[in-house]
Amino acid sequence: MAQNENIAALAAAGVSVWLDDLSRDRINSGNLAELIATRGVVGVTTNPTIFQGALSKGHAYDEQVRELAARGADVDAAIRTITTDDVRAACDVLAPVFERTGGVDGRVSIEVDPRMAFDADKTVAQAVELWKIVDRPNLFIKIPATEAGLPAITAVLEEGISVNVTLIFSVQRYRAVMGAYLDGLRKARVAGHDLAKIHSVASFFVSRVDTEIDKRLEAIGTPEALALRGKAGVANARLAYAEYEDVFAPGGNHVSTYDQLASAGANRQRPLWASTGVKNPDYPDTLYVTELVAANTVNTLPEKTLEAVADHGEVRGDTVSGRAAEAAEVFDRLRAAGIDLDDVFAVLEREGVDKFEKSWEELLEATTAELQSAAGGN
Repeated sequence: MAQNENIAALAAAGVSVWLDDLSRDRINSGNLAELIATRGVVGVTTNPTIFQGALSKGHAYDEQVRELAARGADVDAAIRTITTDDVRAACDVLAPVFERTGGVDGRVSIEVDPRMAFDADKTVAQAVELWKIVDRPNLFIKIPATEAGLPAITAVLEEGISVNVTLIFSVQRYRAVMGAYLDGLRKARVAGHDLAKIHSVASFFVSRVDTEIDKRLEAIGTPEALALRGKAGVANARLAYAEYEDVFAPGGNHVSTYDQLASAGANRQRPLWASTGVKNPDYPDTLYVTELVAANTVNTLPEKTLEAVADHGEVRGDTVSGRAAEAAEVFDRLRAAGIDLDDVFAVLEREGVDKFEKSWEELLEATTAELQSAAGGN
């Protein structure tokens, strides 16, 4: 089947297109395989909200829930089994991509229980457990970039486990994430792991930044403030990419740190643009794709955004490199307009964890009800 030319243009510019969704129906129907073939999808990301949505629709999980109920599985064990089965199956569908790209793509991400976001030890323990249960080399374990998450990221990498660092909102926190990654690689090397087999992405959230800052700009209401709506998310990501280049690109200020690891086979930690579905209908629906094209990046898209890009996305080559000064000016103007950026990023992190916790609780409640119903029918 022919690849879509707009998606192909993204790939040619160095962007890996991943799908921000997963369900058993999508796997069993062949839809995931079709998106790989026709839409250039080379990876999948999941989160508690995605799993909650998948389990709440249709009947794809009914038989497995009945089997788990018959075995007397508790709700945590049931969710762990259901979600890891889906992720393992998706890993198998993407295995040819994993092989073809030398392990760079073909990845599927699964997140640790969000209730552990502020407990490093529990996060590490569950990350190791999920890695063993799924048992696929193209798995990513998602760990939130909270302050407690940073040492957990390092510790999980030390075990030779590939990590998708999620819920990054600020450039300051992104710098700390890259530091945690390099620390993890150093420790993994000492532990005897093959660094070439360890991969990582840093998931930098985009649209949520605009949603929060736009709300504050509208409350301020001055012409200067209103003129800045819809500019912060892209500017923030462009500043993040400049930091990525500083650490990982040849000639970067930290070249000695990374080069020592690269000589032992280490991979760059690629930036991943997450939360790329446009929330404001006044903005172009491909905004967070076409304005964030740069080499060695990942863009994970909900299907609606993926189809919008395939239909009318205008890929103009690199729209990120060399634009850090322009992006910094946007942030200077935001501060001048009265935006407290430190508070914005603190709120976004807390809300991000809270949203995933809420989805997880809803998932627990729904699965508990289904287990009880199935047990009653046995």
